[in-house]
Amino acid sequence: MFKKASIRVLGIAAVVTAGAALAGFADKPQDIAKVGAQAPAFTLVDVDGKEHTLAQYTAEGNTVVLEWFNPTCPFVKKHYDGERQTMNETIKGFEGEKVVWLRINSGSEKSRTSGAEFNKKMAEEWDIKTPILLDAEGEVGKAYGAKRTPEMYVIDGEGVLRYHGAIDSDNRARKIGDEIYVKTAVQQVLAGETVTTSETDAYGCSIKYKN
Repeated sequence: MFKKASIRVLGIAAVVTAGAALAGFADKPQDIAKVGAQAPAFTLVDVDGKEHTLAQYTAEGNTVVLEWFNPTCPFVKKHYDGERQTMNETIKGFEGEKVVWLRINSGSEKSRTSGAEFNKKMAEEWDIKTPILLDAEGEVGKAYGAKRTPEMYVIDGEGVLRYHGAIDSDNRARKIGDEIYVKTAVQQVLAGETVTTSETDAYGCSIKYKN
């Protein structure tokens, strides 16, 4: 497929690719989820050992929200510890609708924020009722290009990524923004409308991927 003259170039590219992989992100741009394209398929197990696939939810026409999760991150805490309870309240606002909210922890096994027991404890403390999925190998996080916690994705019932970015409009660690981007995106997807703000800059703590 490649000419011999390309061997040296390919060798350099391999080094660059390996560096990107070590940094914890997908090594090819086309591998990373893009708004308007099919969201990468995945299968992950939650803290109770139950398997979840993206396909099982989109096959039923559900809108799926993915929240990259690290319960020790102050940017995550502000949406669970504060009075407004952004995440839980947003989920409650869609009760009765075909909306599935999945949290994904892509911290490596060496991270103190990963593991079933710790995340179970935080689920109880923060009254989290929807699944927390474990991605210790980081494969799903890398496929989505997730770099921060919380980093958010909204996928429609046909499996197309419709929103990627921040949960809200304030990137400070304590104040919650007036605009909850994910809430608006889900509302528009459910209404069959175009998501007016489909991409924003995710903010938060860096994900500690497996080396």
